[in-house]
Amino acid sequence: MNRHRRLAVQFLLLTIVFWSTAPSPVRADEGMWLFNNPPRELLKTKYHFDVDDAWLDHLMHSAVRFNSGGSGSFVSADGLVMTNHHVATDALQKLSTSDRDLVATGFYAKTRDAEIKCLDLELNVLQGIEDVTARVNGAVKTDMSPADAEKARRAVMNTIEQEASEKTGLRCDVVTLYQGGRYHLYRYKKYTDVRLVFAPEKDIAFFGGDPDNFEYPRYNLDCAFFRAYEDGKPAHVQHFRKWNAGGPADGELVFVVGHPGRTKRSLTVADIEFSRDVHVTRALDRMRRREVLLRTYAERSAENARRAQDELFGVQNERKRLIGILAGLQDPSLLANVRESEKKLRSAAGKLDPDPWVQVKEVIAASDRIYIDLGLFEYGGGFDCDLFDIARSIVRLVDETPKPNAQRLRDYRESNLESLKQWLFSEAPIYTDLETIKLADALSYLIEKKGVNDPLVAQVLAGHSPRDRAAELIAKTRVADVAVRKQLATLSSAELAKSDDPMIQLARLVDPKARELREIDEQQDEVQRQAYAKIAAVRFGIDGDRTYPDATFTLRLAFGIVRGYDLPGAGVHIPAWTTLAGVFERSAQHGNAPPFDLPQSWAASKSKLDGSVPFNFITTADVVGGNSGSPCVNRKGEVVGLIFDGNLDSLVLDFAYTEQTARSLAVHTGAMLEALRKVYDASDLADEITGVARR
Repeated sequence: MNRHRRLAVQFLLLTIVFWSTAPSPVRADEGMWLFNNPPRELLKTKYHFDVDDAWLDHLMHSAVRFNSGGSGSFVSADGLVMTNHHVATDALQKLSTSDRDLVATGFYAKTRDAEIKCLDLELNVLQGIEDVTARVNGAVKTDMSPADAEKARRAVMNTIEQEASEKTGLRCDVVTLYQGGRYHLYRYKKYTDVRLVFAPEKDIAFFGGDPDNFEYPRYNLDCAFFRAYEDGKPAHVQHFRKWNAGGPADGELVFVVGHPGRTKRSLTVADIEFSRDVHVTRALDRMRRREVLLRTYAERSAENARRAQDELFGVQNERKRLIGILAGLQDPSLLANVRESEKKLRSAAGKLDPDPWVQVKEVIAASDRIYIDLGLFEYGGGFDCDLFDIARSIVRLVDETPKPNAQRLRDYRESNLESLKQWLFSEAPIYTDLETIKLADALSYLIEKKGVNDPLVAQVLAGHSPRDRAAELIAKTRVADVAVRKQLATLSSAELAKSDDPMIQLARLVDPKARELREIDEQQDEVQRQAYAKIAAVRFGIDGDRTYPDATFTLRLAFGIVRGYDLPGAGVHIPAWTTLAGVFERSAQHGNAPPFDLPQSWAASKSKLDGSVPFNFITTADVVGGNSGSPCVNRKGEVVGLIFDGNLDSLVLDFAYTEQTARSLAVHTGAMLEALRKVYDASDLADEITGVARR
């Protein structure tokens, strides 16, 4: 599991959200709605907007998911894709060198030939959704043990995906919805030849840096453009978003089409309490530790800062987000509301045997007993570096692929192998000095949690200190070489066991423990899945299909209006808009010092820019992490903005929707065009976006 996927697992498991059970004919601008179950009645009643099937289909086929995390959309017939700069940073970092830092300097390909091919970026475009609930649940018999039930459910999901992939040639994923209440098969068209077209400098994309993160007003040109290719040529796409340079009006209804990461709005009281007291606090401690490590490394040299910047940004962002989540979970009024809602739900459920709420509580207690070890060994917290992830993936790939597809671990199912190998055999740079300090810190963390006398820990360290053992492992492993990885992946399990590569040996040493923990966790998850499925059935009985499931990094439709807000008790109104002129004023207020310093390109272009053009704006749309890069569209489906963040009050959206002061933040379409034409001399790109014929 690579760093981004591993952090996604760790972070997204922590997103805790409250789901009210009280139905209402007209609700606030709440919901991350399925495209096969949009809020037609709600939108018609509240906003007099009829959701048309053709409109939905167009939005679905023009939406893009980034495998590195984030959303995007097609904005031209020639496969041009718009997303955020911070979503693009993973690709920018991998394309950068000590002599060419694309994150810092930005990039613009003036011709198609100059577009740079990304190393391991995969884009997914949803083609269709099929309800496979009956088939998945039908494979699990009532008299099965949790272990047998988990294996049966995994087998049928793997089989459904393989059959669908072989039939359609598409990427096919069975997605669990409503915590196990429904199972849908999502079919995606994949693009693996993706090329960088444009990205601004980091100093304007993330203007204000960490101090302004999750704040508003903001002044960020957080955008980037890629192009999808097929057979060596720009992909010709039928569905793409037309551009509205005027943007939205104050109070206008807008829609957000993207892939929100993970929410847990259907958690029981017991689950929320465990998350508050265990999950979030432990994750926050880990983020603080990792932030100190990366910051110390980055401060040693400019090159170190370049190498660490993407990961450091992610850790700082998550640390700040977790603090906000924890503050919300520690608010007694929140839990009081959850208890009251759960009480009503249990009353509506009547007597259930076994009681699903009791089952969830029992699973929580069992999960707590393996929580630390699971994070250390299975999620890789005790070996946290890219080279270990690569070695472990090779070990498991060799072990899993000889098995029938139905019996494999989910990561190694047939329908996922192509994507897995694209990452595993990527030429993305790996920096051994950074890898060494990360692994040394992870091994030290392993000792802290397990003790130096733990037999497995002693075998891992092999008589060395964490620092010396990490240095030895990183220096002697050969898995940084892609050719070596490919060769190792062709071996049998018995042949791989004879490898003298120390990282492969380490991965093989800890894998039995990791697999044992994973098996226990998956069995507990099966019990919890069945319990939550019963709870979901009660909710369906109350609300029918007028509910939306938790986010699952699958395509969703959100909506809201462009609207400012009043600061409680301060008598201050925060307007919905900022302007291009405002960014120069904000920079001057801070003496043009980092992180409020503007790139030279902007300083030189000040006189050419129309300062009255809106820069960023806010909406009441219900979005969370994963929506980064989602387009804001109007009723016509035209792009009017680009979601890139939320304000501090929006952190509460991870566990309770409110529109009083919580807002999602977007880059205005007018600002992007103004910058492309007058700052970056990128009129050809601006013309393509706006539909002007190529010269």
